[in-house]
Amino acid sequence: MLNHRITLIAASLILAGTTIAHASDLMEVYQAARQQDPTYASAKATYEANLEKYPQAKSVLLPQVSLAANTTWNQVNSDPFSGSSSTSRYNSNGIGVTAKQSLYNGENDATVAQGRLTADLAEVQLKAAKQELILRTAQAYFDALTAQDNVFYIQQQKRAISQQLAQAKKSFEVGTATITDTNEAQARYDQTTAQEIAAQNDLNVKLETLRQLTGGPLTPLATLKNTAALQLNGANDAWQQQAQDSSLDIQAKQILKSISAEDIRKNKAANYPTVDLVANVGKNTTHGSSQPGESRYNNIGIQLTIPLYTGGGLSSKSRESVSRDEAARQDVETARRNAILGANSAYLGVSSGAAQVKALEQALVSADSVLKSTQLGQEVGVRTNLDVLNAQQSYYSAQKDLSAARYAYLLSYLKLKAVAGKLDETDLQEINQRLGQ
Repeated sequence: MLNHRITLIAASLILAGTTIAHASDLMEVYQAARQQDPTYASAKATYEANLEKYPQAKSVLLPQVSLAANTTWNQVNSDPFSGSSSTSRYNSNGIGVTAKQSLYNGENDATVAQGRLTADLAEVQLKAAKQELILRTAQAYFDALTAQDNVFYIQQQKRAISQQLAQAKKSFEVGTATITDTNEAQARYDQTTAQEIAAQNDLNVKLETLRQLTGGPLTPLATLKNTAALQLNGANDAWQQQAQDSSLDIQAKQILKSISAEDIRKNKAANYPTVDLVANVGKNTTHGSSQPGESRYNNIGIQLTIPLYTGGGLSSKSRESVSRDEAARQDVETARRNAILGANSAYLGVSSGAAQVKALEQALVSADSVLKSTQLGQEVGVRTNLDVLNAQQSYYSAQKDLSAARYAYLLSYLKLKAVAGKLDETDLQEINQRLGQ
């Protein structure tokens, strides 16, 4: 039975356009996704771009030096009240360097703080993107395994029904059974064939989703071998508190709240005077005029700028920043509540998932017992062909339900770690150790 399943998985991957080699495990698929997934690549590029916000912000504290040059063609017409008029045409050129150093500017201080916070936010967002990639990889991987299991169990059921169909036909031919048994088996066989087609299509879709994530061909996937329960440390309340303390979403929203607070400070500072140290050096030359020559200049001084009236723009920006700060504060509270809800949901998913897996394992044992006793009952004439078909369907449905529940249980564990802000590659490796060829 195991050899048949491995053969089925290999054949399914061939249908999906994959290359057969050694079995890829979850960590190998994840490492490929880190290199090839465009969503994660975009997140990394965004991270690198946002890191530049801090040096850009700090640049306003450093001297600003500029070079300016000009050349001008001049024509001067003079027409005195007495005497003849004259026209003077000449060219003048100028070149100069201006250096400006801010001595006091409240806006600059807030801008630098915002740049630093933006870099901090980039770090948190990249961590969140990595967690999201881990979850997407695990989801796609286990979706593919679920689809493979479904195909396998449906084909096993189809094979069992085929045997029942052959037996029903033989019994009808010798007169020990009615045509009804044959029709029932044929109907169930046709129904299972349709289910097999749908399951195979679903498998192809799931494999293609996984291939899109890794950006390349797939090998057969390592399957779940160790089905023992995971060790879940801490009670539900502890995980909820952990989520409030370490949730990456909360951290990101708190940083955005700090950025909005700095925006309030910056808009207030826009109404304050600024003081700059300004230095100029350069020369001007004139050719062809009545007084040709060259002049040089060097100067340095303190420049005070006081905003007097800006048309109400600064006041409007201040009010806007206060409202946005309140919105950011509410976003933090929303993130906190979502973290509590997410931790509770994920924790229950893990705890109840373990119980569900255990119950379904027992249900499978019971379904197997029912199937065997029903088949024996048919042999001695106390059970009908339809009874066997129903028992077979219950048995293979129990297998599919158990398979899906096991994968959902593992995913709930990863989601719990993610909502608590603690999901990393070591957790994925822990799950990966449960897989094998």
